[in-house]
Amino acid sequence: MAKQSTNIRRLVRDWALALSMMAGASAYFLGRSLPLPEEAKRAVVEGVGYVQPTLIFLMLLLTFCRIRLEDMRLRVWQWWLLAFQAGMGALLCWLHQVASGEEVRLLLQSAMLCFLCPTATAAVVVTAKLGGNPGSLTAYTILVNLLAAVLFPTFIPIVNPTGGLGFLMSFWMIVQKVFPLLICPLLLAVALRRVWPRLTGFLARQSDLPFNLWIVSLSLAIAVTTRIIVHAEVATTAFLAIAAGSLAACVAQFALGRLVGSRYADGISGAQACGQKNTILAIWVGYTFLNPLTSLAGGFYSIWHNAYNSWQLYRHGRPS
Repeated sequence: MAKQSTNIRRLVRDWALALSMMAGASAYFLGRSLPLPEEAKRAVVEGVGYVQPTLIFLMLLLTFCRIRLEDMRLRVWQWWLLAFQAGMGALLCWLHQVASGEEVRLLLQSAMLCFLCPTATAAVVVTAKLGGNPGSLTAYTILVNLLAAVLFPTFIPIVNPTGGLGFLMSFWMIVQKVFPLLICPLLLAVALRRVWPRLTGFLARQSDLPFNLWIVSLSLAIAVTTRIIVHAEVATTAFLAIAAGSLAACVAQFALGRLVGSRYADGISGAQACGQKNTILAIWVGYTFLNPLTSLAGGFYSIWHNAYNSWQLYRHGRPS
């Protein structure tokens, strides 16, 4: 009996991300089937919009309590990946301008969203769990989010000039969306380390809590992703093409990140930096600035990168 209980706990631990994804999708379909008034369903959606950022904030605060500023060093691989992201944005923008056909342009906009989207704030938690370098990943996450805040307002007016927003307004909207959840936990962790080191040490010792918070946050993100996919009004061919394109972008970026990072003895961090994306931001950018159907790319990417990380965590937990 004890052995069976141990096996169940190990199974849940090894496949926590996959189980969280299934729970999120199931929760959406369960909520959709319940005979609740529309006001109640809207309230749930709005509640998720508040709960998820709170979980991410706490998760990052706990993680940053374990990272010192001197650990956040700039590394060569970071600059290569930043250059890749900017170059892919420019290439896809040019291809969009010379392409003909609405469906082709929709696919190019979706690809641009997948490549320009910055690293997810949760990537530092997964990186630490896989044995990577959380410090270098945190430094890259700050840099790439700042780069994305510049690249999105630069390229979006070219591919979708009907948006009507200038560079500064678009830049400010994206910064407001991203940086409070990224910078504020870091600053609070630095302040706590100075004024309350015992509390900081206690929080730093809660090594499993950030990942557990991410599990809950992921289930909410997948519920939102499922809702977007179910409600999308798009032709089957375009739907499948966006799904396949986002999968190809996910595979390519994880592979490139690992290749570049490995050259500088930081393959795990490089893979997560390039491959794990802030898909909530991608979905929002798609709805706000591009063809709304491009938000599907962010939704599918959320499934692909979390499925891959679930497999990685399973392999990492296996005895060698």
